[in-house]
Amino acid sequence: MRMMIPVNLPLIMRATTLEHAARLWTYMSSMRTRESSDAIVVCCSYDLRVCDYACELMKQNLAPRLVLTGKLGNWTKHLWSVPEAQIFRDRALANGISPGSILLEERATNFGENIAFVRNLLPDLKRAIFITKPCAVLRVFLTVPVQWPGLTAFVDSPPHAFPEEVSNVIGVLGVIHEMVGDIDRVIQYPSRGFQVPHRMPPLVLESWRALIAEGFVQHMLDKLPI
Repeated sequence: MRMMIPVNLPLIMRATTLEHAARLWTYMSSMRTRESSDAIVVCCSYDLRVCDYACELMKQNLAPRLVLTGKLGNWTKHLWSVPEAQIFRDRALANGISPGSILLEERATNFGENIAFVRNLLPDLKRAIFITKPCAVLRVFLTVPVQWPGLTAFVDSPPHAFPEEVSNVIGVLGVIHEMVGDIDRVIQYPSRGFQVPHRMPPLVLESWRALIAEGFVQHMLDKLPI
């Protein structure tokens, strides 16, 4: 089942909304880096293009192993009846990746578990590239030091543009809800021990508050389980 969220904002409001959302997208994806590593770790999700991008990096010989981590999350529990990692494995095989170079982790339901459970699988890993959605780069970047201290980690994503290239699985409005919730977690999670502290730029916070005022609150912590 594919989740469709209609775009029904008035045109004048939509322009303002997209301007604020684009500011969040640009900032949250701005920490993209990658270097040769021991493994490429894919934080699975609803967006299979993340897997495609990771496969491209594998073919560039940036790492010898592809680790796919994910069970089901807030979006994908409505899409699939098997773990995200299995769906991504099928995609990786279709992209020509050798089965012997793929490792699955099928229990994680959030970024902290993605990292912690892969650490349990590969405790001797020294360097890793984490691949995620563009708007999730910041959260993964802030989570790695808590869940895997000492790891030399890079975080990357496909270079998708907002709003033209957002996933059509949840649509533009779904992505905006998700980004607002992610900023909420960046603010709240350090006190809970889930992420390292991060100071958000004032303009990003301004746009975040404006989107909350417009009703983009479905992914915030007081709307969803942690």
